[in-house]
Amino acid sequence: MDSLITAAARALAAGDPLGALQRVALREDAPALALRGIAMAQLGEHARARTLLRSAARAFGPREVVARARCVVAEAEVALASRDLGWAAKALATARTTLEAHGDRINAAHARYLEARHLLLAGKLDRAESLLADVDPTPLPNASQAAYELLLAGMAMRRIRAKAARDALARAVDAARRANIPALAAEVESAVDMLSAPVGRLIARGRERLVVLEEVEALFGSGALVVDACRHGMRSDGKVVSLATRPVLFALARLLGEAWPGDAPRDALVARVFRLRLADDSHRARLRVEIARLRAVLRPLAEITATERGFLLVPNDGREVVVLAQPVEERHAALLAFLADGESWSTSALALGLRASQRTVQRALESLAAAGKVQSFGRGRARRWLVPPVPGFATSLLLPPPLPLD
Repeated sequence: MDSLITAAARALAAGDPLGALQRVALREDAPALALRGIAMAQLGEHARARTLLRSAARAFGPREVVARARCVVAEAEVALASRDLGWAAKALATARTTLEAHGDRINAAHARYLEARHLLLAGKLDRAESLLADVDPTPLPNASQAAYELLLAGMAMRRIRAKAARDALARAVDAARRANIPALAAEVESAVDMLSAPVGRLIARGRERLVVLEEVEALFGSGALVVDACRHGMRSDGKVVSLATRPVLFALARLLGEAWPGDAPRDALVARVFRLRLADDSHRARLRVEIARLRAVLRPLAEITATERGFLLVPNDGREVVVLAQPVEERHAALLAFLADGESWSTSALALGLRASQRTVQRALESLAAAGKVQSFGRGRARRWLVPPVPGFATSLLLPPPLPLD
């Protein structure tokens, strides 16, 4: 490898894409194309970066399998940065296997990290954790160690493990300081700030307040019966009842939880759950049917008793009942939670993340755009959506309903 290629690679490793381009901007050989692609990616020109990386992979030829695999890994990182969740994950797994077979442990570890990030964005925490179980970050460069620790912190936050997240972020801060890359240091600092931001609202006995991740973790371990409006389920002492696919039952459970220790009036339940202003006998009969279904589902955690004016939630063993809601609630909260990471998303990527149809997501985006809550740029398949984060709230920790109860 010649001196200009070596100097450009060192500039990229130090977070200086302009310095790298000054050395290889006019060259068309395969290594130069690959380095130009990485530099353009660092500058935010994702479409141009992917084009250059694909050209580099073709220029390397079929015999240079390691170089081609590195180009695939770089393209996967660009796709992840542009939130293209539909990118071919199998190609990345194949590239990782190739790098491992040829002894390129650093790039193979980076490929594994990218796979885990993709799984984390898709809400597949178990698979992401198993993928990283055998990774030893010690021999990795400082920047890669920081990225690895950021990923561990993100998974710990999703698992509601505050101490593990804080420990991982402390290691990320240390690695980012050693790497001396300003952009990486800013990303780590943003993650640290997010850990201290409110992640939910606690509603109990008619009062509500904002809570941070440590408080949510303590709440889950307190033995209280928690009506979890972030993941649409109920939990107590490690027992979990998911109602994510039964919205009517969850709506009833939440109203009963908010009314506790009192009962919830029948007419109020009908009005808010069935969205009717006036209730007649048929609606009250339907309410009794849904309450019976909810009673059967919640039997491991609580009982529901009828009172003179409505229904009362009675937790087992006389436990406290609390409701954990999102810090900001509105109709398309799950969609906004994805967009609030500050990155631009395509409609197809949002549909994959939310496990919904593209048409459903498109209608929601159009509604939010009309209200001035999201913005778009580009046209057709190149159209991307973004929204500034909600100030003061850890919106990426809202855990949209499609994510599984852990």
